[in-house]
Amino acid sequence: MEIPRIISVDDHVVEPPDLWTARLPKKYLDRGPRIERHKVSMTITGGYGFTIDDPDGADCDVWYYDDLVYPFTRLSAAVGAEVVQNEPCTFDDILPGCYDQTQRLADMDANHVEASICFPNILPRFCGQAFLEREDKELALACIRVYNDWMIDEWCAGAGHGRLIPLTIVPLWDVDLAAAEIRRCAEKGSHNITFTENPVPLRLPSLHSGHWEKLFQACVETETVINMHIGSSSAMPMTAPDAPFIISSTLTFQNAMGSLLDYVFGGVFERYPELRVAYSEGQAGWLPYILERSDKLWEERLLDTSGFGSKLKQPPSTYMKQNVWYCIFDDETAMRNRDVIGIDRLTFEVDYPHADSTFPRSKEVAERIASKAGMNDHEAYRFFRGNAIELYRLDRYYGITR
Repeated sequence: MEIPRIISVDDHVVEPPDLWTARLPKKYLDRGPRIERHKVSMTITGGYGFTIDDPDGADCDVWYYDDLVYPFTRLSAAVGAEVVQNEPCTFDDILPGCYDQTQRLADMDANHVEASICFPNILPRFCGQAFLEREDKELALACIRVYNDWMIDEWCAGAGHGRLIPLTIVPLWDVDLAAAEIRRCAEKGSHNITFTENPVPLRLPSLHSGHWEKLFQACVETETVINMHIGSSSAMPMTAPDAPFIISSTLTFQNAMGSLLDYVFGGVFERYPELRVAYSEGQAGWLPYILERSDKLWEERLLDTSGFGSKLKQPPSTYMKQNVWYCIFDDETAMRNRDVIGIDRLTFEVDYPHADSTFPRSKEVAERIASKAGMNDHEAYRFFRGNAIELYRLDRYYGITR
């Protein structure tokens, strides 16, 4: 089988060190995001910690933004490293493709990848939580707009047009501003936003509150896809405070699973049947049980009027297969159950430049996945390429066809 050129629905761009200093108004330069190099030591025992200007530390590029101090770690740009661990890092230590467009396109060519959607990475975090958490919202909004303009006009422009697909941030603290930014970016060519998988851990209203209706409406009107990356709620599953981190890593799918149920039973897809949602790095091996269990409970409680059931007009699985795409990179269980999930719901991700990335072996990995799952040519096309074209309307907006 010849694997089609891959469209990766989950990669990341390491924000260039001058992204904000070169573009923010001068009045913000002393407080806006900027890089300084220091000697830094890090600890992970008892939680993530670091010491700036430790004489025994290693060179580290440190992000400063208002009251935020955030050292650059190797985990944020792991590709190319012989050993990947939580250690101080500088831009000199990482592959240029992490932040340079020309080098990223070259890395994509070498990795059998035609197009890529890149989430924020270090300073903003996966859905712009850093801007939500800062007190000065005027500066935060300016930072978001600078990032979005850079994403559309520079990272995804020129040689990157049609290959690097824009993914923009919204101001989470104000739904009116968020809707306005969605419309502004759509006019400039971005039809994708990154959003939190669950607003509640971020101390924002839930999906059941009605607070986010203007955001959903703006997405429908502009054909904007809502992309939610694992960890974009700034809360990960854990069993105990002293449990090893590998347990949390094993349970990350729970965030996508819970978010999906919020959207479905919150009636979001019933009110907005044209809304499209993608769960990045959420995997899908858990989905067949959720499809079954949610439908059974819905049917059992159709006549309930006490709030124990659901008022959905259709079985929950209808929305899970109509409005949602699931993004995976190594989920053999999902592949074995693709007839239950629907092969048209599954998309592939490379996750460059993170530790889980299949770079530079993505074609080899794809061949192994296809062979082990017994995919036919049609299924391979849909999984590695076709579903992403359909989800993001890449043929309409970016000229990407079969």
